[in-house]
Amino acid sequence: MLTMGGLDVESVEPVAPPFDKVVVGLVLEVAKHPNADRLTLCKVDVGGSTLAIVCGAPNVVAGMKAPVAMLGARLPEMEIKQTKVRGVESSGMLCSAKELGLSQDHSGLLALPAEALPGADLRRVLDLDDQLITLKLTPNRGDCLSLRGIAREVSILTGAPLAVPAVVPAKAALDEKRKILLQDTAACPRYCGRIIRGVNAKARTPDWMVRRLERCGLRSISAIVDITNFVMLELGQPLHAFDNRAIEGEVIVRRAREGERLRLLNGQEVKLAPDVLLIADVKKPLALGGVMGGEASAVSGSTTELFLEAAWFDPSAVAGRARRFALSSDAAFRFERGVDFASTAEAIERATQLIFDVCGGAAGPISEAAATLPQRKPVRLRSGRASKIIGVQFSDEQIAGLLKRLQLPHARSAGEFTVTPPSYRFDLEIEEDMVEEIARLHGYDNIPSRPPQAALSMLAAPEGRRTLSELKRILVDREYFEVVNFSFVDAQWERDFCGNAEPIGLENPIAAQLDVMRSSLMGSLVANLRFNLARKLGRVRVFEAARCFLRSSGGEDPSDPARALAGYHQPLRIGGLAYGPAAAEQWGVPVRPVDFYDAKGDVEALLAPRQARFAPFAHPGLHPGRAASISLGGAAIGWLGELHPRWQQKYDLPQAPVLFELDVAGLAAVDMPQYREISKFPPVIRDRSMEFDEGIPVSGILEELARNRPPLVQDIRLFDFYRGEGVHRGKKSLAFRVVMQDTARTLTDAEADAAMAQLTELLAAKFGAKLRT
Repeated sequence: MLTMGGLDVESVEPVAPPFDKVVVGLVLEVAKHPNADRLTLCKVDVGGSTLAIVCGAPNVVAGMKAPVAMLGARLPEMEIKQTKVRGVESSGMLCSAKELGLSQDHSGLLALPAEALPGADLRRVLDLDDQLITLKLTPNRGDCLSLRGIAREVSILTGAPLAVPAVVPAKAALDEKRKILLQDTAACPRYCGRIIRGVNAKARTPDWMVRRLERCGLRSISAIVDITNFVMLELGQPLHAFDNRAIEGEVIVRRAREGERLRLLNGQEVKLAPDVLLIADVKKPLALGGVMGGEASAVSGSTTELFLEAAWFDPSAVAGRARRFALSSDAAFRFERGVDFASTAEAIERATQLIFDVCGGAAGPISEAAATLPQRKPVRLRSGRASKIIGVQFSDEQIAGLLKRLQLPHARSAGEFTVTPPSYRFDLEIEEDMVEEIARLHGYDNIPSRPPQAALSMLAAPEGRRTLSELKRILVDREYFEVVNFSFVDAQWERDFCGNAEPIGLENPIAAQLDVMRSSLMGSLVANLRFNLARKLGRVRVFEAARCFLRSSGGEDPSDPARALAGYHQPLRIGGLAYGPAAAEQWGVPVRPVDFYDAKGDVEALLAPRQARFAPFAHPGLHPGRAASISLGGAAIGWLGELHPRWQQKYDLPQAPVLFELDVAGLAAVDMPQYREISKFPPVIRDRSMEFDEGIPVSGILEELARNRPPLVQDIRLFDFYRGEGVHRGKKSLAFRVVMQDTARTLTDAEADAAMAQLTELLAAKFGAKLRT
């Protein structure tokens, strides 16, 4: 029911494994074992009878109460039987927490509360038949981060009445109040505090409270800290207790000043920025507002007077601050999602009540500083609109009944409701939010599933463009695996691989190391390689198709979908990485490492049937001399190259991978198919070998031949390259294969000779090439 109501139940588990015949035992006597130095003989009262039990626990003493597994008891890993231990009969076993499956602690016996009666069933005494229900809440349901919030939801979903325990305000026995000053009323419009004197900070936290905290994932620290955590779990309002003697003057809620530092409760010292909210006194910072308290004002065993605070912080003032300092805080988790600003004083009263019960003391009146609290603006809800969105016809009476169950105040007119969201529901802002509430309370299972009915028509598939799926399929066919990475990366990757000293930063990164937007896929692919190498994979082929993020140069087309935000350009790119052997290990192919030309073949397969120009290229992340720019139709569309040796060494790679990155916009366009007659006559094939200067690129020669070839020439390709004996120093020999053919007749030798002579003259005139003899 909770899951279908929007609160996903991740698991339901018992707090303890099954066991039986385990009771509370009172140790009456402890004597030394006659045959073992580390064993003791204990007489234990189990309620009406006394048992003789051999025990090896170091903490067993007369007068303590501990679990006793009776004869025949079945524990998680054993069954208790009558036995002799070093020649002495033992009629049962005194148990540790580990032997009962309650924890991993086996240092000694599990000490039980003094009020537990000998012979009482341990499961009942420790409430071990309880169930742990783990909820996976969506970020908009901060109101359910408390026991009261969950109870409210159960009441709404089941219709059972909600019985909220009354919180009785404490009588002010002191006249003392501490002045509170709000310097940033937008970030903290409400702050409450109270002085409590004469507390016993060394008081022991009640066992029932310790158990409840531990079952909620919080460890017991001290009575005062445990009480503030307990109230947070109970009511959803985080609290903090300061040592009142450490506060000088008034309490001030303000922004941090440049250069200020604060040592936190966990011992970490942080450097503060002006956007960080502080709780301070007139001389120093005391706590990070909504995140964590400071070490200097923390409650200790010597504390006798407290300043207990509860506040309401705007979520935007807290969001991201804990992650910035690599902190994890239950308070920040709640404030980021929104806390009920109407329950601030109630939480202080509840905590005061518990402090009196556990630690004693006398309290002063509550000091409160308040500014303009969030306005809960009425939301319009139309019956017809709700019916249309949900697909179920609702009458006004039905919606009124559902709103009443949701405990949402509303005014009603013909077919329309004006709903005022309560102070604890920050997620109800627009009409669609209200429609969602109606749907979940009505029951998603009760919404009929009707298949849509619409006219379907085939969409034209443009022949001049390829889809991203087609491009991905080409790489998959060439043994690449697709990866999906975050678009936000480590700023160091941008500096290393892209030479980008000022990447686009994130205001609220999900992790401290993922703080900028990537301008290239290169860093992510290298990280994928390292991940796979750490798992002993020696041959890696990965690719990713995703957007990169750059600052706009001002020359982009405003209508370009890649220019989603003013000032930023977000091109869609496809990048790949090849590492390890060129081919999977097999007997028929010798093992050799993948190189530049292997990746170049993969890129050419992506571009086919179009042919690109590859030119030498300087890139901060690539090996100088083993990198190339890729141009198509005169426009640069990407790059290809081997990783720079500096980064290979820094990122601990045994060999350098080869990477490429291309703009999808350039790859997607292809030439329209055109009809061309296939010749019925045999081709004439001639080879021509010529010497060129070493510095002349082959790509320039082929482009010149393609532009000025005779009409009879159908294809020219390089088939051999030679440098060495027989070739002059500073020269290179290139051999071209020329295919000539006509669609109307068979070519004569004279025509072929004339075409070859024309090509030879062209190469001699343009490049100073000489025919090899």
